[in-house]
Amino acid sequence: METPWHLYAMTVLYLVAGLAHFIFPKMYLRIMPRYLPYPKFLVFLSGMAEMVLGLGLCFKVTRNLSAYGIIAMLTLFLTVHFYMLSGKKEAAGIPKWILVLRIPLQFVLMYWAYVYISA
Repeated sequence: METPWHLYAMTVLYLVAGLAHFIFPKMYLRIMPRYLPYPKFLVFLSGMAEMVLGLGLCFKVTRNLSAYGIIAMLTLFLTVHFYMLSGKKEAAGIPKWILVLRIPLQFVLMYWAYVYISA
């Protein structure tokens, strides 16, 4: 069976998003919840996780694990999205309507990853 183009689109999405953690770490540090320890490490760890999990989608042997990993990662990222809604400083200058829209987007991305889990 041929691999669908949207699987590669998802791979590119996570590779680019993960790489951005290394290119623009200050942007991610600004939105990191203050109650989490080692924020710089967590920014780099989350960027690496996005890249590894995104790449894992490309290989049939790792696709299920990567899809489950992406769902778990996006679930954890919800804490950041809710944290950003808690105040003006936490929002890092992003309009509230965008912050609110990001929450349902997380669930769309989770479903997108779920589609690639083979039964």
